[in-house]
Amino acid sequence: MQPAFSVIFLTVLIGAGQGLFLALFACELGGLVPDNAERLVLAKGGALAVLLCLFGLLASFFHLGRPERAWRAATMWRTSWLSREVIVLPLFIAVCAGWALAHGLGAPGTLWIGVLATLVCLALYVCTAMIYASLKFLQEWASPLTLVNYLLIGCASGTTLAAAFAGLAAPALVPGLATSAWLLTLLALAARVASLIRNAGLKPRSSLQSAIGVKHPVIRQRSQGFMGGSYATREFFHGRTRLALRSIRWFFVLSGFVLPALLLACLEPSRAVLMLAVTLQFFGLIAERWFFFAQANHPQNLYYQAVS
Repeated sequence: MQPAFSVIFLTVLIGAGQGLFLALFACELGGLVPDNAERLVLAKGGALAVLLCLFGLLASFFHLGRPERAWRAATMWRTSWLSREVIVLPLFIAVCAGWALAHGLGAPGTLWIGVLATLVCLALYVCTAMIYASLKFLQEWASPLTLVNYLLIGCASGTTLAAAFAGLAAPALVPGLATSAWLLTLLALAARVASLIRNAGLKPRSSLQSAIGVKHPVIRQRSQGFMGGSYATREFFHGRTRLALRSIRWFFVLSGFVLPALLLACLEPSRAVLMLAVTLQFFGLIAERWFFFAQANHPQNLYYQAVS
């Protein structure tokens, strides 16, 4: 597939925002922020999570041909995971904003608001992942590992960001958050490597013979036609070489998972180390999400194999 950077930024940013909220709410559940001064940390962190999701939502508009009709995407909620995501994402933003505001004002009931936000957050992870996992004709996506990866990668990046945020605003929270981020990053790495191994062994369910309805054993495409390219060839194939794909794969494994995990493994990571881990992981996950979309081999590529 041809990756759209608007969708890449959408999924990376909202995933990190969701993970950031979950990490902060875990701190609240663990009783790690008992006094009013530290409650402000949760308010500011919640506001940051909302901001990330808003930026992700804004990025998604650049993928639309008619942005003024974006509201129509929610009308097919009975059958479309995309429509469900369009509904659940603003709902999560609203509930998370309410949780952050309640902490900022010192209002009671933040725990119950947080529980509601957690349920909506998990539903959003499911909706986002199922947009791709439900597409049976794209074998690289049609796997439970897609949902697992979206969940673990979002939680890992969000918790790493929470650790860096705590380094600036609440140093007492850093050890627990850094350890959690390290563990989640390793789990996300294991799940992502598992999906890479699975996808490497996939065999197309269709063939060039079945694509054109001809059973002859030797068929070679020599041309796409006198015009060469088309919408289908531009949108459903990334156009990169195997060497480029291999390089991007190694980059996101190292930058998105291995190096941040090594930095988080420090006994007492400093602010600079935590910020470096966040930066490396962000760029690594941008590459990871690009690779996720690019690796999906649309069946129509069996037919459009050569330009001339």
